Amino acid sequence: MSTEAPKIEFPCAYPIKVMGEAHSELEQQVIDVLAHNNVEFDRRLMSTRNSRRGRWRSITVMIQATGEPQLKAIFEGLKSCSRVRMVL
Repeated sequence: MSTEAPKIEFPCAYPIKVMGEAHSELEQQVIDVLAHNNVEFDRRLMSTRNSRRGRWRSITVMIQATGEPQLKAIFEGLKSCSRVRMVL
């Protein structure tokens, strides 16, 4: 058995993009999941963009990732949110 080096070296700056309904709850749901996972990030650097017709919204936030378990927990938490449709 060979041991593969991790694809990402932690800790590192890691962008998370969330897409969902253009609803006022979406941004708060993202913030709540990050807070639940003790993720520190600068809200001023959180960017949002609505779709052309205004039905969908994308949110991008840069976090300081500490490891794969943290990222997995964040992604699972975000995917369970009612307003979230996709997490990248």
